[in-house]
Amino acid sequence: MKRPIWLEKEHLRAVIFNDDTPAGRRFDIALTIAIAVSLVILFVESIPSLPYWLKVSLGVLEALLTVVFSVEYIARLYCAESRRGYALSGWGIIDLVSVLPPYLTYFIPGARYMLILRSIRFIRIFRIFRLFTFLNEGELLLQAIGRSLHKIAVYFLFVLVLVICLGTLMFILESGQPNSAFRDIGSSIYWAITTLSTVGYGDITPVTTAGRFLSSFIMLLGYTLIAVPGGIVTASFINTTSEPVRNGRCPRCDAKVRKGDKFCSQCGEKL
Repeated sequence: MKRPIWLEKEHLRAVIFNDDTPAGRRFDIALTIAIAVSLVILFVESIPSLPYWLKVSLGVLEALLTVVFSVEYIARLYCAESRRGYALSGWGIIDLVSVLPPYLTYFIPGARYMLILRSIRFIRIFRIFRLFTFLNEGELLLQAIGRSLHKIAVYFLFVLVLVICLGTLMFILESGQPNSAFRDIGSSIYWAITTLSTVGYGDITPVTTAGRFLSSFIMLLGYTLIAVPGGIVTASFINTTSEPVRNGRCPRCDAKVRKGDKFCSQCGEKL
């Protein structure tokens, strides 16, 4: 007996993995809407004062969506050219993680709130609506961050040593004073981190003149230090986007360019 056309692997693959066809585009849009509805249900269910009938209705709807996402993941495995390749790919792992939370609830209470990970699947919107320029910009930013990691690591180590020293110094100044909240070095380092980052919860405050002077100095120092990582990444990003054309490809979108072209025909980047 011949299988229905919608069960054929080639047909399913064209619908599920190929958004160039009308059916594939409709499938991706419907999936995006289902993800959005699932997230709205998650947000609403977290409200403690919901009436019972609404909680039950939302629970039934979420169960139906869980079945839909489970069937979708199984269908992707079924029609993928390489099941192992898809399952171990970035998208495959994201799809699996977005399906598992409702089932983990039976073993780990509260695990269903991990459904928020389904929001990662919204990245498919860029593919659905052909927003490749945004993806290329994101890739350039990731490249810039990757090139800056060693500098950021050195900077982070410097800041870590700095807050340890400043926290210890504040402990020396404040620990012997009455009504002082600096009872141990750990609390003092925590205070130094919140102060240097300019967050300043105010749960721990100095009471001595020397302590307040040091606190003011750390606050001003924090404003200068916060800008450093951004400057490192920005400089790397500028260097990445201003690289000359290599191997006949655009440095922004990696499209092929002809010799003598001044602008990329795909993204308009100046070459």
